[in-house]
Amino acid sequence: MANLSRIRDWINMRNYSNLKASVAPMVLGLAMVSTPAFAQDQEVQEADTSSSSVIVVTGSRISNPNLELSSPVGVVTSEELELRQTNTAEQFLRELPSAIPSVGSAVNNGNGGSSFVNLRGIGSQRNLVLLDGRRFVPADTTGRVDLNSIPLAVIERTDVLTGGATTTYGADAISGVVNFITKRDFAGVELNASEQITEQGDGNVFRTDLTIGANFDDGRGNVVLSVGYQDQDPVFQGDRSFGEFNVGSFTGTAGGSSNAIPAVIVGPIPGGFGQIAPDGQTVLSGVFDRPFNFNPFNIFQTPFERFNIFGSGRYEINENVELYSQAAFSKQTVETIIAPGGSFFNNYNINLNNPTIPDGIANQFCQGLGLTAAQCTAGRNTPFGPTLADGSANPDFVNINTQVRRRTIEAGTRNSSYTSTLFNMVVGARGDITDNIRYDVSATYGESERIQTQTGFARRSRLDDSLYALPDGTCISGNAGCAPINLFGLEGDLGSQAAIDYVFNLTQQVITKTSIATVNGSITGDVGFGISETPIQFAVGGEYRSFTASRVSDDASKTPGAVVGAGGAAPDIFGEYDVYDAFGELSIPVFEGESFAESLTIDLGARYSDYSTAGTEFTWKAGGSWEVIPGLTFRGNYQRSSRAPNIGELFAPVSTGLSNLANDPCQGPVAPTGSLLAACLAQVPAGSPGAAAVQNGTVLPPAAGQINITTGGNPNLSTETAKTWTIGVAFQPDAIPGLALTVDYFNIKVTDAVSSPTVGDAIAACFNAPSGTNPFCGSDFISRNPNTGGLDGDPSNTKGLVLAQSNLGTIATDGIDVSLRYNTDLTDMIGLALSFDGTWTNKNTFQATPTAIDRDCVGFYSVNCGSPQSEFAFSQRTSLTFDEDFTLSLRWRYLSSLEQEPLDIAENGPAFIGNSPLFGDVDFTQIPAESYFDLSGQWDVSENVLITITVQNLFDNQPAIVGSDIGSTSFNSGNVYPSSYDTLGRRYGASVKFRF
Repeated sequence: MANLSRIRDWINMRNYSNLKASVAPMVLGLAMVSTPAFAQDQEVQEADTSSSSVIVVTGSRISNPNLELSSPVGVVTSEELELRQTNTAEQFLRELPSAIPSVGSAVNNGNGGSSFVNLRGIGSQRNLVLLDGRRFVPADTTGRVDLNSIPLAVIERTDVLTGGATTTYGADAISGVVNFITKRDFAGVELNASEQITEQGDGNVFRTDLTIGANFDDGRGNVVLSVGYQDQDPVFQGDRSFGEFNVGSFTGTAGGSSNAIPAVIVGPIPGGFGQIAPDGQTVLSGVFDRPFNFNPFNIFQTPFERFNIFGSGRYEINENVELYSQAAFSKQTVETIIAPGGSFFNNYNINLNNPTIPDGIANQFCQGLGLTAAQCTAGRNTPFGPTLADGSANPDFVNINTQVRRRTIEAGTRNSSYTSTLFNMVVGARGDITDNIRYDVSATYGESERIQTQTGFARRSRLDDSLYALPDGTCISGNAGCAPINLFGLEGDLGSQAAIDYVFNLTQQVITKTSIATVNGSITGDVGFGISETPIQFAVGGEYRSFTASRVSDDASKTPGAVVGAGGAAPDIFGEYDVYDAFGELSIPVFEGESFAESLTIDLGARYSDYSTAGTEFTWKAGGSWEVIPGLTFRGNYQRSSRAPNIGELFAPVSTGLSNLANDPCQGPVAPTGSLLAACLAQVPAGSPGAAAVQNGTVLPPAAGQINITTGGNPNLSTETAKTWTIGVAFQPDAIPGLALTVDYFNIKVTDAVSSPTVGDAIAACFNAPSGTNPFCGSDFISRNPNTGGLDGDPSNTKGLVLAQSNLGTIATDGIDVSLRYNTDLTDMIGLALSFDGTWTNKNTFQATPTAIDRDCVGFYSVNCGSPQSEFAFSQRTSLTFDEDFTLSLRWRYLSSLEQEPLDIAENGPAFIGNSPLFGDVDFTQIPAESYFDLSGQWDVSENVLITITVQNLFDNQPAIVGSDIGSTSFNSGNVYPSSYDTLGRRYGASVKFRF
């Protein structure tokens, strides 16, 4: 009943925008648009013939079921997803050997409310996600599709082409295509319900789907309607032993943030900085020994709730015209939870007579400011603010400009809720022009809206207001609702509830909207003749695509520093572009059944594109397959691909956010000298407190291992190009029935890549040759905090590392894919099925500019490498079927070992090796090879009932600990890499499917 209540809540949710107010009825209506009310006279056989001729081939527009593709395509079936009990597309795509994890449910700090796929590890913006071979509405300004919106209940199979496909599908498909193929002519009723939970009793996932379909008019028409609901609970890092306590990657000791409790003071005190003593009365000069452990508040699995509807329909008017339609609607909410906020690394103005400052700390401020005893006493005891009662200046008033880094756990966690609503509609017509030539014309339109709502963050203006407080307990400003906040208090003493509410009870909102409109027309078939017995196949057509995207933020969200601890401003973005395409493909059977070879087929293709933003582009492909003997085929493909810059890359305003860096080359406690000192001083205003901190060796390490980075779009970006090629062999011998083996080498090189330097690139460009004259050491590239000299702090005055976008990048990757399938009967009652899919990656290099480091991240992890990529990864499944009623299946997923990136060792030193007070003997410089096993049992109870039981992570493997600040914020969290390595532990799932 609770879950039914949740479904009702979803249906009744308010705040629908205009784009979604009538979407659900539209889904149903469009699904029926192909259903005329009059009868037809054609024979059933004609309808069946027409229906069976609609073939979806991923990687080619030529719809030939016998076509031997020259590009390798992997297939993940709906039966495989049932065995895994997969609930979202991102779950199984991130585990493909040919992919690496992108943003998904295991990303907390850095999750923008959507999930993506990253084929070949060259960027999620360089692959294309399709539904039945057509583009789907994107989720944000990058043009990427949110995998959470894919309706898995109606997916028959998922084709994954991991190689260039821009000739067939247009821009973005440099690393490949993920094509979700829906069930065709589904008839009956199918109800699925599943529940999953970890062995520790958390992370519960409930999902249910109802799919109804019917054929009518003697099979000439079909309609399908599917409705689904999912609810996923969080898993907190504090509920796992390896994630409970933050540990420094380079120290092995308790790590965390200097935005701590009690507070850390950075400013005019003896020693320059220090943490408030345990008794709360003084600052321990030069001491920071109690970092805040933020881990327990963060999560390994994000809460997720989804309601989705899918409808499709088709009707064959006659053999020459079949109308079809498809519509999808999804509303989902992803929540992220990060540790309580605070005042963080900003400088604040605080008056010396503020009643929240203990006397001992006030005296230390007086010493740091160089006040006499009389001045200190007068400033401390004056009852007035900057002005006296008569309006004249108060001569005794003392202002202190300082950092008070206080974690405000009393105000609760910082939460972001991302509610995404989208619809995607397709209408079209297809049919025969002649016996061997068909046409297909379709139009797609979709809109997406994502509303981000933030709570638990301090507003800078109100925090400033509440820190200027008088001895009588009122705010100097006199603003309504203002009450003194106490950043100097021990845990539990942040001030009154009125003060907490005044500073923290405002919410922020950012709304992202996108739309897509496409018109596509193609003619496919054969020319009626050929070089060999089989005629030459062809496909020609044209396509128009239009994209719009915007991000609109409230005033606080778009203003740098206005929301404290939010990670950077979200300025408004507006952009649009369109593109006209013309394309053609040929498949030419050269010979068949000859004594020297069974067959030879040549594939050719070309596409001309005209972008409103990036100009014209010509892409092409050439490939072929050669069956030397029956069952042995060699195949190869070469493509020139391209990708136009997306709206975010073009039009995003420059803004300052966060990235990770464990060690700052200019940090203390030893003051830099010589050329290093000159380089550090070139990055901070001369004569500023930050410059003094550099010279005195009091620059602190990056707080919580995070620094500011400044990025933005570049309207002058042009198209990036890629050369991709594959060569391989497919072996399916008649002598071994049921065996199929493919081995393919892939090679992708992207030039003029839209890219920005990594954190390591920016640091190395300066500090590998530090000097005051090195241009990469100047403030145009590295801009330090004018108050502290560090790379963290208020984004309004600290840009940190400036990482500009350009077309100067180069990306290159190559490797080998292996796929094996074998099915046989062991006895009359027992069947055996074996499958294996593996990828060995030779390299994956990235060079942001011609002078930057050509960095290879295969087999390595560091702040420069994002999501880790193992050199060798595979997935193997062994299934036994008993009397066709019961299946027992074991899945083995393997990831080869990783080690700390050698360049990172050269720049930052090796990570910790030794005895950690928290975890004992550790080696944070390597992650051993990992094997995960999942056991599934499936029982056909009857013709109408299928039960599946699954145990995932059968041996309860724990992830390797590497500390909290060796990788990027999004992927290195809770001391581990949670997107790559299982953090949930052993978990159990059960599902039941009713079919009628």
